[in-house]
Amino acid sequence: MSQKKKESVLDGFKAFLMRGNVIDLAVAVVIGAAFTNIVNSVVKGVINPLVGAFGTKDLESYQSCLKGPCEVDQAGNVVSGIPIMWGTVLSACLSFLITAAVVYFLMVLPMARVLARRAAHDKAKEGVQETLEVSELEVLKEIRDHLVHQRGSGESITKAGRPTS
Repeated sequence: MSQKKKESVLDGFKAFLMRGNVIDLAVAVVIGAAFTNIVNSVVKGVINPLVGAFGTKDLESYQSCLKGPCEVDQAGNVVSGIPIMWGTVLSACLSFLITAAVVYFLMVLPMARVLARRAAHDKAKEGVQETLEVSELEVLKEIRDHLVHQRGSGESITKAGRPTS
């Protein structure tokens, strides 16, 4: 590989890193990881015990035995049987739903409203600009017609807006 090609690849990589999208993505990943940690803590610390208060145990402790009686030793290891840990799956689903709801209601929905307002504003601005252009064209046509009329030379105006003799 030539030195010039290496430099262009490195320059391209540097330009890629300096774009705002990469930095925004990195910030989103870091904030997302921290936010996920908070949601998981809320589910494990608040929701799971609340479900346990209505049931007989913590949500993550709920399980069913697929084969034979499930026996667990004091350390929590399965000695016999095949347990299906559906409480853990339900807890993960709750974490996902809470995360999705918070992201939607606190980030996506407000941003959609802002973008809709901006689009409506831009559309209104385009409509005003278009009206100004049409009005300007009408004024110029009136000036042209007035000048032709003042000349009184009998020239007529073609559809293209040019005087004919």
